[in-house]
Amino acid sequence: MALADTSDPAALGPTDIGRALEATGYLPDEGLSTAAFLALRMHRPLFLEGDAGVGKTSLAQALAEVLGAELVRLQCYEGIDAAQALYDWDFPRQVLHLRAAETAVRADPDSGATDAAELERSLYDRRFLIARPILRALEHTPSVLLIDEIDRADDEFEAFLLEVLADNAVTIPELGTIRAAAPPLVVLTSNRTREVHDALKRRCLYHWVAHPSYEREVAILRRRLPEVSERLAREVAAAVRRMRAADLLKPPGVAESIDWAQALHLLGADGLDADRAAATLGAVLKYQEDAVRIRDTVLAELAG
Repeated sequence: MALADTSDPAALGPTDIGRALEATGYLPDEGLSTAAFLALRMHRPLFLEGDAGVGKTSLAQALAEVLGAELVRLQCYEGIDAAQALYDWDFPRQVLHLRAAETAVRADPDSGATDAAELERSLYDRRFLIARPILRALEHTPSVLLIDEIDRADDEFEAFLLEVLADNAVTIPELGTIRAAAPPLVVLTSNRTREVHDALKRRCLYHWVAHPSYEREVAILRRRLPEVSERLAREVAAAVRRMRAADLLKPPGVAESIDWAQALHLLGADGLDADRAAATLGAVLKYQEDAVRIRDTVLAELAG
């Protein structure tokens, strides 16, 4: 079921949203389905926080599919600024346009194309504007704007986002204000590498995305990797749950569970054994210290 195909999307409830997400291959719990439903009905940004790999970005992708909307992703990083998120001018094309205009004037001095003010205005035509993610999301309807890993940006960028999210509009001095015909659904994600300011969180609906329960993780593995046996999916899910309780530097997320199960399957495993688990540990753990700890505990017990 896709909401875009429903005659009255406003009549749908959280359960319907959950079923629609499941149809895309994303398996939400009740809390996440409710948060997505409220974000849609209340027209509020959805702020998702949680460990890396728990499915925050995937939810935005699934919502775009459910809504029949374009997914526009803004990947945050240290030092990102408004120009990289909003728009920029295509300087090389502007230079080419300027040279073409100068050539035309030299070829026909009486053409009247020598007005400097008119030439300057032509340089800032809409065709020379490069729409960055936020402007692109405002201009395209419907759209889902994914602001990924907002915790990697700085305080100034957060303040800028507050203004944009409040107005759903962008003012370009040379062109004027561009306002969204219909506000995009905004999904912000954070791995909590630093605390995001309360002002931004207050503007959003907040949801903590936890690691899935054992049964739900098994269901995710079976859905994403139907070729993997039931036994292998259950044993991988159980082992990963033990790893998350082992005080690791980087506990594995669902994405790592999927990678590990796939790697084991490709080696011909129908269940989890110590040798193949050790050989594929790099699919689920990304730090040497974590790998040593797990070899000495979880894998040692498997060998025993």
